[in-house]
Amino acid sequence: MNIKIDDLNWSILQCLQENARDSFANIGRKVGLTPPAVAERIKKMEDLGILSGYKAVVSHAQTGYLLKAIITLRAFMGKLKPFLEIVVSFDEVVNCYRITGNENIVMEVVLRDQSHLEQFIDKLIVYGEARTHIVLSHVISNAPIGKGNG
Repeated sequence: MNIKIDDLNWSILQCLQENARDSFANIGRKVGLTPPAVAERIKKMEDLGILSGYKAVVSHAQTGYLLKAIITLRAFMGKLKPFLEIVVSFDEVVNCYRITGNENIVMEVVLRDQSHLEQFIDKLIVYGEARTHIVLSHVISNAPIGKGNG
């Protein structure tokens, strides 16, 4: 279902992506609407599934997970389905995507240190061939989606 989003809703979405805890009054001041009008638009976007939730962003490094990695997995024959069932239980995985191409899976993982990484890779190798890329820094992280120009 392709839903047309007007300019005011895009402005509200931009505000929420910058600060999901912002008040309706403050968002209203930014976009030129009353707080009840902002609340109504947000509720409608929630009902339509445009807004699918709100979350806290936690610093992995500040909680002891000092290493971030991107790991691709090329599943062995017959091991993709079991992997898809088990990956949801891996606390280290913060994002996981099933992809096209030579690999089947891309995961973003957070780990305490190199030893933790080694232990995690040991859990993966029964499912397929893993390739690990250590993240050095974020260039773009959780960029808000915008209206776009085309």
